[in-house]
Amino acid sequence: MPSYSKQSRRKLETCHEDLQIIFNYVIASFDNSIICGHRDEQDQDEAYLSGASTVSWPNSNHNSLPSKAVDSAPWPIDWGDLPRFRYYAGYVMGVAKMLYDRREVSHQLRWGGDWDMDTLTHDNTFNDLVHFELI
Repeated sequence: MPSYSKQSRRKLETCHEDLQIIFNYVIASFDNSIICGHRDEQDQDEAYLSGASTVSWPNSNHNSLPSKAVDSAPWPIDWGDLPRFRYYAGYVMGVAKMLYDRREVSHQLRWGGDWDMDTLTHDNTFNDLVHFELI
């Protein structure tokens, strides 16, 4: 059974309890890495300037503490395998929906590959395939 590294656990611990519940459920069946939870001002500015984020401090859901957003990728990470990121996101979104329907979490989830949540991914203007946030 997969499990989080100390570094991934530490990052996930900076996130809202609902994100922790969702991703602790996900890791039981789908190996993944937590790339980012909370971002402080310096980290957010770097993400914005590098183009990894479209918003500056303090306008990202990563900027609250606990963070209302998490970046996570299937492990091992292959940045060139975009279909695998989409497959993983589908699994995460399914888990999140199930936990929400069971009332085990109080928030639904939005994925950075479908910002408008219409299940169509070709209409995105900014793809952030590792990004998941509470709504």
